[in-house]
Amino acid sequence: MRILIAAVGRAKGPATKLFEEYRNRLDWTVTTREVVEHKKLPPKALMAREAALLLAALPADSGGRLKVVALDESGKSLDSAGFAALIGRWRDQGVGEIAFLIGGADGLGEAARSRADLVLSLGAMTWPHQLVRALLAEQLYRARQILAGHPYHRA
Repeated sequence: MRILIAAVGRAKGPATKLFEEYRNRLDWTVTTREVVEHKKLPPKALMAREAALLLAALPADSGGRLKVVALDESGKSLDSAGFAALIGRWRDQGVGEIAFLIGGADGLGEAARSRADLVLSLGAMTWPHQLVRALLAEQLYRARQILAGHPYHRA
């Protein structure tokens, strides 16, 4: 399984170390692509531009082998076992790559949410987008361990 994390902004700070910790534990290939819009735009225009940049960062979909997950507080909530089960189903259906889209400070533009196969929430609270990468990496690691039958997840 290949994982792409396309995110607005540059990784920095302590959350980056935590992200790397979990990414290095995974036996899945995890690639990050960062996008930045340098023009000063009104919030709605900035969200739209960032969404376009995120979508441009996606790999070409070769016959349905790519699934796109937009992270957004208004999305569907899954527990860890449900998240792992979803990834397992996609894997069993022949999905080779999952791309996760993380928006900027103003949120994720509608074009990115519309393209997504799933809009996923990490909870109702607002998280700094730098920390979202670390939270996602931990949940990916947890999902991998659940799918492998490893006792890391003790729910």
